[in-house]
Amino acid sequence: MFNPDLSSVLKDHLSRYSLVTATAKLARDISDEATENGESIIEKPVSLALDRILDGEYKIVEPAEIRDI
Repeated sequence: MFNPDLSSVLKDHLSRYSLVTATAKLARDISDEATENGESIIEKPVSLALDRILDGEYKIVEPAEIRDI
């Protein structure tokens, strides 16, 4: 089971809700792109999305009013 350390992502006061929402959106985008191109994805789109976020390829930006909650 894929269980990465999320402390590096959450250190900038990023909420878990924002992380989950961004991961789901990116996973949908990855899945849709593969479908449009006729490609088959071996890994799960959520794992690919979380890898991209952890590698810094995708940055999550929260509005200021949410960051301070």
